[in-house]
Amino acid sequence: MDGGSGAAPTDRLDPRVALIEDHALIGDCHGSALVTRDGTIDWLCLPRFDSAACFAALLGRRENGWWRIAPAASVSRQSRRYLGDTMVLETVFETADGTIALIDFMSVQPSHLIRIVEGRGGQVQCQLDLVIRFDHGLTIPWVTSLAEGHGIRAISGPDQLIVRAGVPLTGVDMATTATFTVISGQRIHFIMSHAGSHLPPPVAPDPDAALIETEAWWRRWSDQATYRGRFHEPVRRSLLTLKALTYAPTGGIAAAATTSLPEKIGGVRNWDYRYCWPRDASFTLLALTGAGHLKEARAWGGWLHRAVAGAPGQLQALYGLAGERWLPEREIPW
Repeated sequence: MDGGSGAAPTDRLDPRVALIEDHALIGDCHGSALVTRDGTIDWLCLPRFDSAACFAALLGRRENGWWRIAPAASVSRQSRRYLGDTMVLETVFETADGTIALIDFMSVQPSHLIRIVEGRGGQVQCQLDLVIRFDHGLTIPWVTSLAEGHGIRAISGPDQLIVRAGVPLTGVDMATTATFTVISGQRIHFIMSHAGSHLPPPVAPDPDAALIETEAWWRRWSDQATYRGRFHEPVRRSLLTLKALTYAPTGGIAAAATTSLPEKIGGVRNWDYRYCWPRDASFTLLALTGAGHLKEARAWGGWLHRAVAGAPGQLQALYGLAGERWLPEREIPW
């Protein structure tokens, strides 16, 4: 279990890191990411919820991994929303020169994180800053340029991340940057894909087609809900969040997307909730089944039978996403 004393002490907290309540979740029912209001992804776990994060600024500093895309100039107004009953996040930035929308999502084809910058008015100069650090922000990867198009390949041990960009990327001080201008009606795409480092770079989906497919997939799932009561909108949003934390290959349910966030800064109660906690999963299932989502309950029932195996008296407090029983704890030595 990654965690232990992994959260940063008070005197090491980066004041530029967003508060936890300012984060929005995106996911693909395999892994997940957290996006802040200023267009920063400061937590990303691929290919599974419990994988070692390759963006870990949420727990430490920006040099522990992050990806920000935002206007280079001052923002006069900012707003964000999910696009209907989906896990597609849209953040709108208004500046003196124009307006852009940043659309963030993880495609239904697993292990692809897609960011689309769309011009909504005028022209806006944007800044991209990307720091990839594997192993919860510890490991600097081996980075090379892609042979075709704009992009990079980052490798560390068993993992590789491929970043394909619609604009030229520049390497500076073990990081990647870009400055580009977006005009009204224009879309610029960025795709980050994960695969084993021994494999060729994975084929990336078409970003615009993936956006349509992902929106449709989430809406179809959400439309299956039977709840039609007074709190229709917040209930649907809550159900979408719970669904995003289900692990599709096995039926396991992650309790949350994060780890090592203490109940009190500097405290020792830094649990890793990216695993399957049977108690927490039971509450998730009550909510899902109560709203008519029965498929998840059947999948979790199968997961539970496999995890408990032949001795119910050996039931554990938590398991891995596939039912793994051996979950050693370690500290992140920042």
